[in-house]
Amino acid sequence: MKRTAFFDIHNSNGAKIVEFAGFEMPIEYSGIKDEHMTVRNGVGVFDVSHMGEFWVTGPHALAFIQKVTSNDASKLAPGQAQYSCLPNGKGGIVDDLIVYCFEPEKYLLVVNAANIEKDWQWLVSQNTEEAEMLNASDEISQLAIQGPKATGILQKLTKVDLSSIKFYTFTVGEFAGVPDVIISATGYTGAGGFELYFNNKDAEAIWSAIFDAGKEEGIKPIGLGARDTLRLEMGYCLYGNDIDDTTSPIEAGLGWITKFTDEKDFIDKDVLARQKEEGVTRRLRGFEMIDRGIPRHGYEIVNENDEVIGEVTSGSMSPVRGIGIGMGYLKTGYTKLGTEIYIRVRNKKLKAKVVKLPFI
Repeated sequence: MKRTAFFDIHNSNGAKIVEFAGFEMPIEYSGIKDEHMTVRNGVGVFDVSHMGEFWVTGPHALAFIQKVTSNDASKLAPGQAQYSCLPNGKGGIVDDLIVYCFEPEKYLLVVNAANIEKDWQWLVSQNTEEAEMLNASDEISQLAIQGPKATGILQKLTKVDLSSIKFYTFTVGEFAGVPDVIISATGYTGAGGFELYFNNKDAEAIWSAIFDAGKEEGIKPIGLGARDTLRLEMGYCLYGNDIDDTTSPIEAGLGWITKFTDEKDFIDKDVLARQKEEGVTRRLRGFEMIDRGIPRHGYEIVNENDEVIGEVTSGSMSPVRGIGIGMGYLKTGYTKLGTEIYIRVRNKKLKAKVVKLPFI
């Protein structure tokens, strides 16, 4: 089991530690609902150092990234980031990721913790362009400081104008006396804030500086449990739940990160273009409960005649809305907004309806 540079801090803060993606990670501190509302209304800090980071550099870097990702990385200018996915050659998704452009020949790919080894092997196997690659996952720590009060707190610790870092852009600067910190705005909570990338050796100093700066604002450490409920309220996909090697980006509603231009040739381009043109037999949709109940991953979705029409991929009680919410793949005849569906919960058929994302 791996540990991040913040493991001892999590323990001293009374975190409940669980195994996640091969790491011992905090699932909660004060409780998922309390932590969730702290981020929505104030500010919270997530240790996301378990995520993977791959440098791709050299004269063939862009050509390689263009081939292996679905989005159009040629549109990125230095200081811009892009959400994308890695098609798997069979119409499915190896992983979703964020591509950061530092220079025309220098990119950082940030991938999911559970897929670091899988993604690395896939990318190495596809690297016929001979781009230069480096797996820096074990050397880099990452904190996500999220919530409406995040900007004011972090601004105390840097001369970088944080208000100039728009959504899906980033910069590199001094933070809390530490040079060359990557400061990014690619949040997974919908509550605003930033992500910081830095060397492991600077982890404790940066954590301490952030919590000192945020003391008066009630800053709290936040576990992975609230991270999941926060991203679900925003309708953001979670790899392994809502997308995986068996789901296509078109089915998952990720056509907006799948770019079919003459200039870009990428893995599965023909397959996905055909899906976009001809349609698919299922779609990922959001739904909210009408009857009282909490949908969970794996629950069957049925119609009024008790015929299975889909499956829940993510589900929870929404701390903000106070109702059950979820996402799942539905047969195309049931994907229209407002359609009534039923979630099978412990042999009960609970009514729900298809709604537009996000949930809040």
